[in-house]
Amino acid sequence: MDLEQMEPLFYTKGYHKVPTNMPQSAFYFREENQGYIVIFVMDDRSSADISPEWCARMKEKGIMFFRDHGKTEIHMLTLILSESAERAKRLCSEDSFCWIIDTSISRLVIYENQVPDFYGWKEDLEQFMTDLPGCDDSQEKVSRSKRIWNRNNWSREQIAGLPWVNICLVAVNVIIFLICTFTGDLLYNKGALGVREIAEDGSYYRMLTSMFLHSGVNHLFSNMIVLYYVGEIVEKKIGHILYAVIYFLSGTAGAVFSMGYEFLTRNYYSSVGASGAVFGVEGAVLMLVIMYHGKLEYMTTGRLAFAIVFSLYCGFTGSHVNNAAHVGGVIMGFASMAVIAMLCPKIRAGKDKNRNEN
Repeated sequence: MDLEQMEPLFYTKGYHKVPTNMPQSAFYFREENQGYIVIFVMDDRSSADISPEWCARMKEKGIMFFRDHGKTEIHMLTLILSESAERAKRLCSEDSFCWIIDTSISRLVIYENQVPDFYGWKEDLEQFMTDLPGCDDSQEKVSRSKRIWNRNNWSREQIAGLPWVNICLVAVNVIIFLICTFTGDLLYNKGALGVREIAEDGSYYRMLTSMFLHSGVNHLFSNMIVLYYVGEIVEKKIGHILYAVIYFLSGTAGAVFSMGYEFLTRNYYSSVGASGAVFGVEGAVLMLVIMYHGKLEYMTTGRLAFAIVFSLYCGFTGSHVNNAAHVGGVIMGFASMAVIAMLCPKIRAGKDKNRNEN
C-alpha cells in the first residue's frame, strides 16, 4: 500500500490535496466552519533521512500555510506509512496526533499516548485496509484479530492512563461534603483555616483539611467542575505525582496568603474551599499553554488568561470570597509548572510540538 492507493479515500471524503517538495508526502485538507481538518501523510520508506525534527518542521509549515489562508483553527493528524511500526514510532513518539500504518500487514497502529480517533478516520482507515485488493480471507482474519487485540490492549492502557489523582481529588471533596451534611459543624470546626485557631492550638493541619471543605453545594460545584476539566489536562501532560505536587503546593500557598492577609488587615475569619488549589491548577495550565506556543487541548493563552483574570475579578468584587487564597494559588501553580518544565526535559520538549490542539 502507498500514498497513491490512498488518495481516492481522501477524495471521497471531501479532502483536497496540497503536495509537498518531498516525494510520497502530502497534506490533505477539508474546510469546516471552524477551520481546517488536515491530515499530513508521509511514507517513511521513501527516504532514510526522515527524523522527528523534520516531521515537526513539516507540520509547523503546514499549520502556517493553512493559517495564511484565513483560518485560525487547524486540526492536524500525521499519518505515517511504514513497513515497521516500531521504526516509525520514533517519528511520532512525542506527538499525540500521529498514527502509523504498518504496510507489511495492512494494520493501523495507535499507541497509548495518541488520540484514539480523529473525526472518524480510525474506522475509515481500518475498513479501507480490509478492502484493499489482494487481501484474501486469511489475511483479513489475521488483520481483524490483530486489530481486536490492539483495541483490547488499548483499553487496558487507557485505564492505566486515566487522570486518577484528579478523579480521586474530586471524589474525596464530594464525599467529605456529603459527610458534612450529616455531621453539621463538626468537620468545619475541626478543619477550617483560620489564624486564630492555628495560633491557639498549633493546628497547622488546617492548611490541608480546609482544602477539602466547602460552604455549600454551589461552592463545591464551581470548584469541582473547573478542577475536573482543567486538572485532567495537567495530569495527563505531567503525570500523576507531579500533578499532585502542584495541587497541594498551590493549596498550601493559598492558605499561607490567606493567613498573611488576615495578619495584615487584622480581619480574622475562618476559610474553607479548594479554590487556592484549583486556581493553582489553572495557573499550571496557563504555563503549559505558553510552553505549547499558545494552544493546548482547545485552550489558548488569551482565553485562559481571560478566564483567570475574570475569576479573580469576580472574587474581588464579590463578598465572603477568599481572594488572597486565589492569588496565592495561581502564583504557586504557575511558578511550580515553570520549575517542573525546567527540570523535566520531556515536558519542556512540549514547546517544540506542533499546535494541534485548538
